[in-house]
Amino acid sequence: MIKSMTGYGKTTIDITGRKLTIEIKTLNSKQFDLNLKTPGYFRDKELEVRTLLMQKLDRGKIDFYITTEITGEIMNFSINHDLAKKYHAELKSLQVELKEPLPENLLPLVLKMPEVMQTSSDEMTESNWNAILEGLSGAISLVDSSRMNEGNVLEMDFRKRIDIILNLLQEIEPFETNRIQGIRERMYRDFANLATADLNGSAPDKNRFEQEVIYYLEKLDFTEEKIRLKKHCDYFLETLDEPVSQGKKLGFITQEMGREINTLGSKASDAGIQRIVVQMKDELEKIKEQLGNVL
Repeated sequence: MIKSMTGYGKTTIDITGRKLTIEIKTLNSKQFDLNLKTPGYFRDKELEVRTLLMQKLDRGKIDFYITTEITGEIMNFSINHDLAKKYHAELKSLQVELKEPLPENLLPLVLKMPEVMQTSSDEMTESNWNAILEGLSGAISLVDSSRMNEGNVLEMDFRKRIDIILNLLQEIEPFETNRIQGIRERMYRDFANLATADLNGSAPDKNRFEQEVIYYLEKLDFTEEKIRLKKHCDYFLETLDEPVSQGKKLGFITQEMGREINTLGSKASDAGIQRIVVQMKDELEKIKEQLGNVL
């Protein structure tokens, strides 16, 4: 099983006089990168939320938002005058800069800005916090579900591309037989031409040359690379079946696959095999690109 690092979850809960919307968006990142945007009365709970998100979502770029909407009658409230004045001044400045009309009376707009209205319901009671935790757990579950759904799509794509690489590996065999034979014939032809030449009156030693041919052909043999590439592909598929998403581990396996494919290409000495190697590299690069989004 694999999970994508891309996910989304949204829940709403009702607490005293307010409706809270909890929203979580996640994208791919090598580390845990959290961006929190919450109401002022939520500040002392941010560390607890951060810890919970890190435990449940592991890693990724995570945007966490809590927005509030007044739904009932608020009897006890106060206005943050300094903040209201700041919002008013910024809106007027923006109007001048953009040359866009604003309402003549900005006060209703200013009063709707975050944290201008401070009410008694802003106090974090135990019951309110328990309700928020329940909503947070629901949003995290939705994120996890969406990550799994996208992970299933990625997994199918990975399996398809690994199958292509394994099929391409089998297609090398006919070229390999012809390649060795062609190299042998070319070397013997060159040897024959060399043997007829006058090299200070003596021809090259045939037995020594036979040894050099065998040594050269052994250097060009890539049987071990083929076996290792097959094993790496099998290991990649086995890792996909593990119960926990293993994005980093899959990345390490693709690095080993790339080494074997590159060695195949360097030893090929055959245009047909080189074309197959290029196709393998293309499929492997597509896998690597998608792995950047796997948890």
